[in-house]
Formats: sequence, structure tokens, C-alpha cells
Amino acid sequence: MNIFKHDFDRHRPMWIACALILAAIAVIEVVPCNLPFWTSFGASTDSVSAVNPLGSGLRRQDDGTLTVTDPTNAYMEVTADGSSPFVRLEATTPPLHKHTTKTELDSDNMPQTYVHVRLDTGGASQAGQSVDTRVAHSLYLRSPGHAATLRLWIQEPKGTAIAISAMRANVRVPFRFDVWRFVVMAAFAMLLIAFRPHAALWNTRLDTGSRPQRLAFAGFAICNAILMSTVVISSIRSASPGVFHEPRGYTYDFNQYGHLADSLIQGRTWLDLPQSDALATVANPYDPAVREMMLAKGEGPMYWDYVYRSGHWYSYFGVLPALFLFVPYRLITAIFVPGGLMLPAQAATAVLLFAFIICGSLLIIRIISRTVPHASLASTILALTLFLLGSNTGYLSFRMNFYSIPFAASLAVSALGLWFWIGATMSHTRHAVTIGNSDPLSWPHLMAGSCFIAANFGCRPTFTLVALLAFVLFGPQLRQLRNLRSMRRSDRRAAMVVLCSIIIPALIVVAPLTLYNMLRFGSAVDFGERYQITVADMMHHHMATMNLLPSIGYYLFLPLRTSPDFPFLSINPTPLPTWNYNEPMIGGLIALCPALLLAACMALPRVRRIMNDSTIRPTVTAMLPLALALLVFDSLKGGLGWRYMVDFGWLIAIPASTALAAITRCGKEHSVDRHETLVEQEPLFAHVIAGIQHLGGSIRYPLRLIATLLIVFSLIVDLLCMFVPGREDALTRTNPALYQSVASWFKL
Repeated sequence: MNIFKHDFDRHRPMWIACALILAAIAVIEVVPCNLPFWTSFGASTDSVSAVNPLGSGLRRQDDGTLTVTDPTNAYMEVTADGSSPFVRLEATTPPLHKHTTKTELDSDNMPQTYVHVRLDTGGASQAGQSVDTRVAHSLYLRSPGHAATLRLWIQEPKGTAIAISAMRANVRVPFRFDVWRFVVMAAFAMLLIAFRPHAALWNTRLDTGSRPQRLAFAGFAICNAILMSTVVISSIRSASPGVFHEPRGYTYDFNQYGHLADSLIQGRTWLDLPQSDALATVANPYDPAVREMMLAKGEGPMYWDYVYRSGHWYSYFGVLPALFLFVPYRLITAIFVPGGLMLPAQAATAVLLFAFIICGSLLIIRIISRTVPHASLASTILALTLFLLGSNTGYLSFRMNFYSIPFAASLAVSALGLWFWIGATMSHTRHAVTIGNSDPLSWPHLMAGSCFIAANFGCRPTFTLVALLAFVLFGPQLRQLRNLRSMRRSDRRAAMVVLCSIIIPALIVVAPLTLYNMLRFGSAVDFGERYQITVADMMHHHMATMNLLPSIGYYLFLPLRTSPDFPFLSINPTPLPTWNYNEPMIGGLIALCPALLLAACMALPRVRRIMNDSTIRPTVTAMLPLALALLVFDSLKGGLGWRYMVDFGWLIAIPASTALAAITRCGKEHSVDRHETLVEQEPLFAHVIAGIQHLGGSIRYPLRLIATLLIVFSLIVDLLCMFVPGREDALTRTNPALYQSVASWFKL
């Protein structure tokens, strides 16, 4: 009891500050966030009529819903007396589950709950906005607040039935204490408190052998495991076929990995999908114009973004995720369900992302503990956050479809492979062998690292370039091989062990994958991407080199485009000189995460002196040119895609995270201790050291504050990006109720 009392007394100022900040946030929630309630408190709540006058483009149905018959005259009117600056839309249906998607509603032939509207006053138009009848607070719209005739336009296509029956003026907005809004504000406030420049986290050193710190990391892993399990269970329970087809159109089947797993179980290399006899007879089935003419005649099916070759359908995605996730799930569920079940892509992505978050975090911790002396817990946590943000984990977490699976898989195996390789150079590793006078290497770590890095060949092949880092990481040992003939027998034996530990596991993994490609397309390195049924004829399409520089500029420096309304960001156009694949993007990698610019600090002499590990530091620095090579490759080969930033973003994030940990490490340094004898001998030197320490301290605190603010900024941007309309899988389409729930925090 006395211990707890002592700890409380010691941290009393911090607890008082936290309590005051939470009280201030509560006041913000009650007053500014509820201004609509306070400003509409004196509303008359009178309504001119029970039924609004409708334009000729709206028809009222027997159940109270409205149907758009002519979008040019689809409006309703009401008269406001000026007592309230708000109007309320009335829903016709009872509130549904907030996570019911628009697609599910349409499939049940239910009225549309997510509606685009525009409120005009006295002929003056306002900006369009959206409402969702499942989110009560979104049904309140701001009006001018004076007596006028208000006209609400329904901006939906002809034939749309909407779950709105009326519009009421002179309304009073109810008081609402939004718990989630309060939690989010409190979380960011506590984050800033925990990482304030004088906080204890900045003066607590990273210690990978510390039991409390290991328990903290275990808690972090458990939280992510719970989140992952929730996503997996939810996606399995709500699994749907994921196949969409319209007459005279392409078939969109988002179960590529599931079909690939079924083919592997049946011992086939091609997918068991319906064939198109007409497609097999045309000279060039990859020409979009030819396919459009065939579809117009009703000839099909044609599976979008699948590979078509020699009368069979294939998948150009890596086979390993299907082999290790989808195949076991099908076989295990076959015990309970005849034929088994297909693993949803969302569940697989969640599992692979969890693996990457844990393995990537372990990698960053190992690099920082090896290269940055006196690294603090605060700088390590910020470095981990920067690494996950720079690796585009937020994008992959949002788009959990089959496109994200190869990226998440390669991130996981690459991080784990590098973790093993760097562990092979640690002095206390077991089963180590030494070549000449170089440092010892652990051959089990070498084998495991090579195995995982080679697995990229079966996930996303572009990540196999990570293997080039072996020439830098194991450079001192490889340079010893130049004198192989003059070595002692024990050194030659050690050299063979090292080479075999690197090469043989990689061959064991890559050889079956090359055979798999040979059986499908006749070439060991042909994954079938040339035979895609997609927007262009990939057999003859060549990326224009004139698009290279603009694409690189967009990938890195496309600025954020702000908006006055939630989510305060919008899609930024990315025009190119000639046609190219172009995914809607919000900003470039540096604009989304400015702290990645810290990677340039690796060239600073001061940072190089801090990073005292002569083996790991060159490897981390070598990731930058490797990232540039992948950036150029993606710009030329893949076009401009947000998801392609994953290929090179994580390689920039590692040196940036390491540099952040270096420039914000703990203040006490052993370098001062080394001068203690000089201080005792020369008093003048003591004043010099004190001056240097004071200068370092004066710089250290602003650096900590800037680093924290940069990470918090990127976190906020990453969260807001999930709500931007117009992006791929936008929430306004996939989960409009969630979008409106968060938008209502800022709407009024």
C-alpha cells in the first residue's frame, strides 16, 4: 500500500494534469460540440403542415417513402419562421443495423437509406451533402436561420426510392454526448501527454531484456491479435459469394485465392471456372475492343482481372498465401461442412497484416537496439508508429480484399526474413561460424532468413529484391571469400556453411515455384500478368517513359488537397502525359507521412556517429536506393496505384524510423562518461562539457516535440483518408452509416 501511495505522490502533478485535460475535453464535448443544441434551444418546433409540398419529380408511396420520377424536379419545400437555424429530415423506416451496407439494402429491395441532398434557401443554392436515415444526427441540416422558404433537392437517379418522408423546419437539435468522440479526443490528448518532451518515456532506455518492456510488447501483440480475431470472425460469419455479373458485361469474382486453393487441392494449375468458347477462337482475346464486341453479343463469361491462357483461367497472384491459408481452411472446414468453405479474402488479409505488424515491430526494435545507443522507449514507440504508417498499413487495413493479400504477405515474410538475417550477426548467437577474421554468423538464422525472403517469389515477386541486402549485411564475410584458396581448412568449411545456409533454403523455396510457373506458362519467371483480362492489352502495352517523372513525383510528393467539409481531405487529380493505370490518390507518400523525410538524416555525420554498428547501419542506408529502384519499376510497370506505395514505402520507413530514434534518444550519453577523467584533470574542460550538454538539451526537447507532432499529424491524416469519398472502396459506398456516424461529429 505504501508503494502505491509513494508512486501516486510522485506522479501527482501528472495525474492532476490528466484530470484537468479530461475535464476540459468534457467541456468541449458539452459546449462547442453541442452548439446546435444551444443555438436551437429557443426553436418554436412549429410545422406549417404535416405533409411537405413536393415537386413534380417526387412521388409519395403508400408506405411514406419517396420515389424520384424526374431528377430535375425532385424537391420538397417547407417554410421556416427563423426560430431555428436547422431543419430535420424524417425517416420512414426504423433504424437498421449501422453496419448494414448499401449493397445489402439494395439486394433486399429496400428503400435507399443513404441519400444525396441539397438545401436551397430563397433560390440561393448551398453545397450538396449526404444523409443516412440510420444515423439520426445526420438528418439535421443547417439552414440560414431566418424566415424563408426552404427547398430540399433529392440528388438521386430516376427510379430511386428513398427512406425519407418529410422535412421539418423550426426544429430543436437534441443534446448528444458522443462517447466515441470523447474517447478519440481523450486518446489524442493522452498521447500528447505521454510523449511530451519531459515525459518519463523519453528518459527510459530501450532494453530488450527488460521483463516489463517484454510484457508491454506482449500486451501490444495481444491487442492486435484480438483485433485480428474480431475481423476474421466477423468476415467469416458475414461471408458472401463475392461474384458480380451483369448481362453483356464482365464477371467480377473477388475469390481468386479461393479458386486457386481449390485448384491446388484438385491437383490442377488452372482454375475451375466456366470457359468461353468464343474467347478461345479470337485471334487476340486481350484486346479490350474485341472483348467489348463479344460482350455486346452476349458471349462470355469473361472474368475481370483474371489470366486467360490457352483456353483456361489462371491467377497471376502468388500461390503461397493460397497454399498456406486458403487450402488449410478449405480442408479443415470440410470436416464439418461437405466440400468445405472458402476463406474470405478479408480474413486472410487480417491474418497476414497481424503477422507483419508483429514481425515488422520486432525488426525495428532489433535494428534500433543494435544501432542506436541510449534509444528511449518514447523514440522507439514513435519509430514503430512511423514504420507502420510509412509501410501503408492503414491502406491495407482499409482495403482488405484480395489485392491486399500479396502485399501483406510479402511485408510479413520480408520483415521476418530480415529479422533473422540481422539476428545472424549478433555476437551471442548460437551455432555461429567464423570466416577468417570477420564476425561470426549463425547458420540457423541465415537459413531461416533466406527461406522467408525467398518466399516473396510466391507472394509478390518485386519484394525479392530485398535479397540484395545480403551483399551489404554480410559484406565482411563475403569479402573473405576472395581469399578462399589461401584460407585454412576450417575457414573454407565455415565459408561453405555460410554459402549453403543462404543459397540452399532459397532454392528449396524458389524451385517449386518456378516449376509451377513452367507448368502454367512455360517460363520459370512468367507469372501470367501479360495475359490479364483488364483495361489494356498487356501483351502489347508498354508504359510510356514520359510518365516516369510525373509518376515518381505523384508517388512521393503529391500534396494533400484540403476540403472545408468532413473529412477535410479530397482526391487529388494526377494527370499524366499519356494514358496509364491511375488509382485515385489523396497524397504522395511524403505528404501522407512527412516524418519519412528523416530517412535523409542517415547521411548526416552526427547520425552516422550515433549509429555505431558498422554492420547494420550500411544495410539500413542501402534500403533507400533499393526503394528508389522499386519506385522506378512500379512507375514504369504498374502505373500509378496507391497500393504500389507498399513496395517501396516500407524500405524508406526503416531508415526514417532508425534516424528518428537516433536524433531523439535519451539525453545521458556514455560519451560524457568517457571524459570524466579529463574533467577531473582540467576544470576548463568541465565548463565546455557543461555547455555542450546544455546546448544538446535545448535542441533535444524541440526535436522530441516536432517528432511527436509529425507522427500525430500522420495518424490523423491516415484516419481521415479512410473517409474520403471517391477513393477505392470508399465508405460512402461500402459502409455509409459508419461514414455518417463520424461525419456527424463535425457536420453542424
